[in-house]
Amino acid sequence: MKKTLLTSAFSFALVAGLTACGGEETDGNGSASEGEGAETEETEGNDAADATYTIEAGIGLNNEHPQYKGLLEFKEIVEAETDGDIHVETYHSSQLGDDREMMESLQLNTQEVTIPSTAPVANFVEEFTVFDFPFLFPNEQVADEVLDGEIGDQLLDKLEEEEMVGLAYWENGFRDLTNSKRPVESAEDFEGLTLRTMENDLHLDAFSELGANPTPMAFGELFTAMQQGTVDGQENPLATIYLESFYEVQDYYSDTHHVYSPFVFLMSKQFYDGLPDEYQTIVEDAAVEAGEFQREQNREANEELLADLEEEGMEITEVSDEDRAEMAEIVQPVIDEYAEEIGTDFVDEVYQAIEEAEENVEE
Repeated sequence: MKKTLLTSAFSFALVAGLTACGGEETDGNGSASEGEGAETEETEGNDAADATYTIEAGIGLNNEHPQYKGLLEFKEIVEAETDGDIHVETYHSSQLGDDREMMESLQLNTQEVTIPSTAPVANFVEEFTVFDFPFLFPNEQVADEVLDGEIGDQLLDKLEEEEMVGLAYWENGFRDLTNSKRPVESAEDFEGLTLRTMENDLHLDAFSELGANPTPMAFGELFTAMQQGTVDGQENPLATIYLESFYEVQDYYSDTHHVYSPFVFLMSKQFYDGLPDEYQTIVEDAAVEAGEFQREQNREANEELLADLEEEGMEITEVSDEDRAEMAEIVQPVIDEYAEEIGTDFVDEVYQAIEEAEENVEE
């Protein structure tokens, strides 16, 4: 079903768009933040009243995140290609609900589009749990190859049984570690750290195996918990770490890259099936094209934001490939356990696809 810049002003826009440092945002697991109303940004000549179809598209992250920039790109493409016959209304900051609530709305055909990370998607299609495996992807390019290939398509196809259509993969990014105690460079440095994690059993088990004390906690409570010392640190993609001003209560950042988290572009199956064939193709192509744009935005943002964290006073630790491999070896029993639950044949297919993608990327 799939087919195949930032300037320095971006950093200023990120800061200007933030609410107070205690404000909430999603970490890709559907935690809410205060919204500012729907962002529609009409294209010229396109009025909702003149459209035959309306897409309500909602995400959990705020309107300064690269994910929302990608959603606006999708809106622009679809409205232009259909001459305004499809109107796209965009909502950020969990205005339409958290990730699970929005996916359930897609199933009921009361919302048309959402773009959650794969962790909540696994509640509907178990095989998506594979993307929670620690140290699965070595880099973004290999992730692109696998997600945009046969394995990615295979998983997207499974969503139709859940009354959702998967059109493309976007990027949340590698999850990294911050804390207020010490630099984390090796597996031994996790020992005794109290880390907030998502309410995800696989993540909890993996951090426990590394010697940390993982603590599941609502994202909206995290800033205060770090500020008060209830937890020592947390793990999230770089953009979230910066947007939430975690540098104000965290001293150390480590590029552990322990999990790569994709976004999944989802559409209500009932809505999709009701579109003319020509419009189905347009929304499919737009989801892919906007996803390529969003990935580029996310990666360019990461390059700038890492330097910005350092300017804000955080100590940046680069984890070596050898230390990362040691971490991966330690959590392998956890991976083996969950592979049994998902299905070892499927997991073997995923790892085989990763090996082939690595060869292709190296070429």
